[in-house]
Amino acid sequence: MPILLVTLGMVFTATGSSFAKLLFPLVGAFGATALRLTLAAIVLLLVFRPWRFKLTRLQIRSVLLYGGMMGAMNLFFYAAIEHIPLGVAVALEFTGPLSVALFGARKPLDFFWIALALVGFASLLPWSQTSGDISPFGIALALCAGACWAGYIIYGQRAGTGGGPHIAALGVTAAATIALPLGIITTGPALFDPAVLPLGFAVALLSSAIPYALDMVALPHIPARLFGILMSGQPALAALTGLIVLNETLSVLQIAGIAAIIAASIGATLTIARHS
Repeated sequence: MPILLVTLGMVFTATGSSFAKLLFPLVGAFGATALRLTLAAIVLLLVFRPWRFKLTRLQIRSVLLYGGMMGAMNLFFYAAIEHIPLGVAVALEFTGPLSVALFGARKPLDFFWIALALVGFASLLPWSQTSGDISPFGIALALCAGACWAGYIIYGQRAGTGGGPHIAALGVTAAATIALPLGIITTGPALFDPAVLPLGFAVALLSSAIPYALDMVALPHIPARLFGILMSGQPALAALTGLIVLNETLSVLQIAGIAAIIAASIGATLTIARHS
């Protein structure tokens, strides 16, 4: 069940990210991030009513760190996909969960799957002009998002232990308090345009409210390294939704890289699930 929840969250996230990019001409990357997190926080607060639960001091600290990592991850990622294709950005961002997986590796076969994922990751990088016009600035932003994603996994697991979906509501709220001021500064009144809000609400549900709640339910019941490698399927989903929604295409080499990452994810899931 935790693996199923994580997979569903990945599907929602990839779809929501594609729709979020449609918001960029209207409110920019930071504005889209602010809308996504703020509207998601409102939904989660109303649904899970976290004020009914008492948190320990350690949980409060973990929630703040979890929310801070989430906010920074979203800001970096949305800024990245403003400059590079969605599938490539997610693949670069994957360095975060891959690092978590590498840190927890024990068996020789684990390292084989990680090496295979790294080969796939390398295939997604723009080694030549034929790979497309990939902005170095966009690559740097995506890598920063990956570092924050690693923190999101670690602190999300700590915050969610003994908690529940209401922890996700608090985490997204903390993330929104980081993103909203930047959205207002960079976008101004256009951020609250009624014509923008329906798409912003859809993005909030698909990209934040639903997947973060699913992650918070799943994370306490799944090893962090297994979660990290499971997320390796995200580049494929992002590339697919980017193609369907945004008409973004990838080279044959980049598609092969995604296939290698998927193979590594399946193999690592079977191996780690057996001896964890």
